[in-house]
Amino acid sequence: MDSVKNLRFDVAVVGAGPAGIAAALAAADSGRTIGLIDDNPAAGGQIWRDAQNSARPPASSIWLDRLNKIGVQIVRGARVFHAAKGELAAESDDSAIQISYGKLILATGARELFLPFPGWTLPNVMGAGGLQALVKSGLDISGKRIVIAGTGPLLFAVAAYTRKCGAKVIGICEQTTRRKMARFGLKMMLVPGKAAEAVRFAYDLRGIPHWTGCWPVAAFGNRRVETVRISRHGQTSELECDYLACGFHLIPNVELPRMCGCRLRENFVQVDEYQQSSVPGIFCAGEPTGIGGLELALVAGEIAGYAATNWEDRAKHLFAKRARLQKVVRILKDAFPLRPELKNLARPDTLVCRCEDVPHERLCEHSSWRAAKLHARCGMGPCQGRVCGPAAEFLFGWQIDSVRPPLFPVRCSSLAAIPAHFAPRN
Repeated sequence: MDSVKNLRFDVAVVGAGPAGIAAALAAADSGRTIGLIDDNPAAGGQIWRDAQNSARPPASSIWLDRLNKIGVQIVRGARVFHAAKGELAAESDDSAIQISYGKLILATGARELFLPFPGWTLPNVMGAGGLQALVKSGLDISGKRIVIAGTGPLLFAVAAYTRKCGAKVIGICEQTTRRKMARFGLKMMLVPGKAAEAVRFAYDLRGIPHWTGCWPVAAFGNRRVETVRISRHGQTSELECDYLACGFHLIPNVELPRMCGCRLRENFVQVDEYQQSSVPGIFCAGEPTGIGGLELALVAGEIAGYAATNWEDRAKHLFAKRARLQKVVRILKDAFPLRPELKNLARPDTLVCRCEDVPHERLCEHSSWRAAKLHARCGMGPCQGRVCGPAAEFLFGWQIDSVRPPLFPVRCSSLAAIPAHFAPRN
């Protein structure tokens, strides 16, 4: 049986991305005991994954330097898999961890939406953010040919980053229309700070083809992807590549907030002006409350941290800044809705659930997510429906409404080590 570590914090923050770091730092100003829990070996989240090296960007340096100097206890390599009665259960490599708290701030981030099409399970076909993370972790892509497809500004960021790392970006396939893309550009130019960012991206991406109304319809290869077939304005063509990176929106990680009883609205955690959820004493910041980018995540995190430690006046001073940044959320939503044509990419034998090898035709036999789970085992594998669930919601309009402990696959010894009130209910 695993050993059990018992931790107690006045404020526990789950997630050490920018929102969680900002929340922990704001809360730490109060002098209370603050715990920052994350499943990665270092703080920073996806966006600051490589920020521990000597060449880290100035923006991340400010926050990470503060985090290293202030009295925040960082619980690294710990994945929270259950929440009950004001306590969290987590698992690390060598122990189970029981965490009790006075206030809780959830900054659980987001993950990528994967849409199935023939060949999407081939090696080297991956999420755009996933490829970026691998490169930040040491994957050598020098001279590799990369096609980046999907929708939204993440495609630009990944293209610029991979090119800087020596890759040859064959093209960016953006599924939205040219008109919506142009309107998005004009609106973003009016957001403070975004004009300079747009100029920088334009320079970094010079010479790279950017096609609107374009998306992948199939990928081909033997041991890995070798060719991707794209549709552009009704015409298909094929591009040779070593990697196909797809980014079709981000999905908020709301499983833990839901387990805590937090109310959702349009699949995001509903919060008040102080970032407090429908559950008193539980706050939420970052992507689980709305996909809005780095700056919004930082401000929302600070508001949550101040509010959780009863410094409402400090939180109020940030309301106006948050309101300005929230305009970006609305702009993104209007500019990059997923096209209905993307629902028709999968063939009958195209896998939707990779964990349990469930093809599209098996899901067409059912009328709900629950029925698909019971009869086809869709969503019953190691990812617990995190990949196939959102895809099924988009493809079939199903409501993905089930969340049960443990949130992630864990050792039986970890389940046995935690108190009885954490035991999953039948």
